[in-house]
Amino acid sequence: MELAFIPSPSHGVVHLGPIPLRGYAFCIIIGVFVAVWLGGKRWIARGGRAGTVADIAVWAVPFGLVGGRLYHVITDYELYFTSGKDWVDAFKIWQGGLGIWGAIAFGALGAWIACRRRGIALPVYADAIAPGIAFAQAIGRWGNWFNQELYGGPTTLPWGLKIDPAHRPESTPDIATYHPTFLYESLWCVGVALLVIWADRRFKLGHGRAFALYVAAYTVGRAWVEHMRVDYAHHILGMRLNDWTAIVVFIGAVVYLVVVGRKRPGREENIEPLAPGEGPDDASPSSSDPDADDAIDSSSAEDEASVGSVDPKRASEAL
Repeated sequence: MELAFIPSPSHGVVHLGPIPLRGYAFCIIIGVFVAVWLGGKRWIARGGRAGTVADIAVWAVPFGLVGGRLYHVITDYELYFTSGKDWVDAFKIWQGGLGIWGAIAFGALGAWIACRRRGIALPVYADAIAPGIAFAQAIGRWGNWFNQELYGGPTTLPWGLKIDPAHRPESTPDIATYHPTFLYESLWCVGVALLVIWADRRFKLGHGRAFALYVAAYTVGRAWVEHMRVDYAHHILGMRLNDWTAIVVFIGAVVYLVVVGRKRPGREENIEPLAPGEGPDDASPSSSDPDADDAIDSSSAEDEASVGSVDPKRASEAL
């Protein structure tokens, strides 16, 4: 008998009258809000305008959801398009099944479209939103807890996750507790977010390097967590498909970090163009225009000189 374990929710959905409130969906929604909130604060700190991150997220989030679902359906097509399966289930996103690889790729496409419309470079936006995405993933993984899915092999550890009989693997129907891989990945994502925030402050990462660091760090954790999972997955040369994806993406992220770090070190100075008719907040001559500063100093010197030298003729006329 297990003396301690993590219980699973008996239900992943609560009905408010006719409206179903699903834990999986709530985790995704909360994660999106956290990502946009933190990304907005980082954007403003870099010199951008309030609201820009949210405006771009209006494009990025729907694209990301579509991409995440497409990746899952394509890589696990047999769950929806084989004999005895209902293809309509491919659209039931609330039942789980979002591939992070497709979500990031399509989300980046949506963000690129929105950034292009506003004259913003995608890498600088990606740098601002990177730690927020990691936090969003940490929160979103708890949706798997509500659905009792994506867990690891059997375990007797005190933090083992108790799975109901209906959700257990066919090979171990009598074993109740399994590794909570959703929790492992959630904690890893929190660590990734903190790492990116620290490195960005320490090394002034720019030109997409903060985002690349997030990708590289996440894929390391995803690889070992993926290796622990016991849910069905396609295998290539003895490894799960997502492990191969993590390796390829990790290599790409590291190469980007090195190459861009050498070619374009430092950060971008101007991250967002001014809106039509908008002027910079610090547009006063004394703070933004060196020539204006010289003009003010020259004018002051002339005024002081005029006080010290009075024209006698004008003075007599005034009297």
